[in-house]
Amino acid sequence: MENKSYIQADDLVKVFRLGSVEVQALRGLSMWVDKGEMVAIVGASGSGKTTLLNILGGITRATAGNTVVAGYDVTNANPVQLVALRREIVGHIFQELNLIPTLTAYENVELPMLAAKTDGSTRKARVENLLNIVGLADRMKHKPDELSGGERQRVAIAAAIANDPKVLLCDEPTGDLDTETGAIIVEYLHKVNKEFGKTVLMVTHDPSIARQCDRIYRIRDGQIISVQSPTQDDQMGATSRVDVVRERLTEIKDEIARLDEQAKAGTIDLGTFAGRRTALSDRQKMFEEELHRLGM
Repeated sequence: MENKSYIQADDLVKVFRLGSVEVQALRGLSMWVDKGEMVAIVGASGSGKTTLLNILGGITRATAGNTVVAGYDVTNANPVQLVALRREIVGHIFQELNLIPTLTAYENVELPMLAAKTDGSTRKARVENLLNIVGLADRMKHKPDELSGGERQRVAIAAAIANDPKVLLCDEPTGDLDTETGAIIVEYLHKVNKEFGKTVLMVTHDPSIARQCDRIYRIRDGQIISVQSPTQDDQMGATSRVDVVRERLTEIKDEIARLDEQAKAGTIDLGTFAGRRTALSDRQKMFEEELHRLGM
């Protein structure tokens, strides 16, 4: 594949096999991102957004197609090279934050540098600097359950850029936050993009956040159906914050229903069930309060 752009995906296909059933998550998808861009990927749940992000980040292998990220041939990388990609080239921010609950904010940000064998004095200076940048210098000794949702997300941003990656991949970074907190998180992502020169690719449901990016890719049924600048994207304007919150509420309620069915069928550990059920109920309450604030 001729490498024309900083991030380039050509004809990506991803097939998942669930028992005897095949599910095609991506269907010949192609896209590109220039160095230093902040690009949004929007689409309905199940359209392939997260699968695309995971392939670009070396978490999932495509069934077919080619991928290059910051000059790195992801398609033909072996497992050791994929670990290096995730450690050195790409930083990830997941909707389900990968913070370790028993570690402090400081230790969660330090962890990627420990894995990269960064020396102690460099680690200390960088952790303190990053937590200061995201406004958490006074919270660095707190563990995740002692932090608000927005504070945890800011710790995740600091951890994602700890090893100074070239690319930041964000999967619904504001998905479980209220409007005000979500705006703060996007502000920090803009800072990472503009001031630190990181290329940012962000999956989002929220049209107001997508419109703050340089370009918007819309994905449907595993294919890119449009790519536009925010000012060209009339479809984005038709979707309100109320619609976004309602969609998230529906997804959460559906997930709770599936979880309850698993518990009744005895196919899930009760400890796991209780933790996930509590987390989902907290999210449901937050989005119901958000709808109330929006006058609905």
